[in-house]
Amino acid sequence: METIYFVMPAYNESENIEQTIHQWYPVVEKINGEKDCHAVLAIANDGSKDDTFQKMVNVKQNDNLEFFEPINKTNGGHGQTVLTLYRHAVEQGADYIFQTDSDGQTDPNEFWQMWENRSRYDFQIGYRKGRQDGFSRVFVTKTLRFVVWLMFHEWVTDANTPFRLMRTDKLVPIMKVIPEDYFLCNVAISAIAVKWKYNIKFYKITFKPRQGGVNSINLKRIFKIGRKALGDFRRINSQLNKVGK
Repeated sequence: METIYFVMPAYNESENIEQTIHQWYPVVEKINGEKDCHAVLAIANDGSKDDTFQKMVNVKQNDNLEFFEPINKTNGGHGQTVLTLYRHAVEQGADYIFQTDSDGQTDPNEFWQMWENRSRYDFQIGYRKGRQDGFSRVFVTKTLRFVVWLMFHEWVTDANTPFRLMRTDKLVPIMKVIPEDYFLCNVAISAIAVKWKYNIKFYKITFKPRQGGVNSINLKRIFKIGRKALGDFRRINSQLNKVGK
């Protein structure tokens, strides 16, 4: 039996969460219809100030979604929530973890190329070409690409893409060197996977504008994140030689 967990963090996504669940749950159902396959959708509400979690619960109950797990947690930030979801999937025995965000910017149809190639690659990661979500996000992507090269001496196409299928047995060793509350966990995971010469494939993916709600990233926050990232990357890089693949 092959088990895959689809995981998504959610923060103040009241305007998007119902549509996002309805977009992705058919993917879960289709995999559950395949021989010897099991899929679960787990979304963690990161202490939202709106009714995101209540809408998650309502959708599960009203639509009788057997393989949907709404999770509620105190606010810890995007990276900490993603790591919480990764650990949850590992604890539940997932062989594969697919991560995307809950704002409806990614296309479920583009997942299937990854699923078909799951036995060929350790990590499959999307990269955003011509993304439509504003200058600040594009600036973050380009800056992170340079910072990853500076810290890890590896050039990663789009290290922070929230569209990735990962083999759990390859992800777990990487998670051991990443701080539990690390905001840019996917960036570190991508950089370490490349540095450790894992078998990785990058796919160009569609990245649509937000369906609703407000982008929580602004330039002031970007610079704050960047300063912290430099220090965290140095600490992570210093530990890499202590952990085997």
